[in-house]
Amino acid sequence: MTSNFNAKIEIDAQEKTKAIFDSINTDNKFYPENPTETKISYDKKLIIQIKSNHIPQLRANLNSTLRLIQASYDTIESVRL
Repeated sequence: MTSNFNAKIEIDAQEKTKAIFDSINTDNKFYPENPTETKISYDKKLIIQIKSNHIPQLRANLNSTLRLIQASYDTIESVRL
């Protein structure tokens, strides 16, 4: 029997949300060997849905995605005029 684990996160970074989406979605497109199913969408909020058969893979992908979001947010903030 295979278990399925899911995580869904919604992020609202106000005016930065679309830029963050563009940044991390590009990274997701170029990682086809990802052992988890990761969907990233934008509809006024950043929506991340991750599915995996193994909790460690789900957790690792979730941590990586959240760190990418934080890095994108911090980068946008650092060039703010």
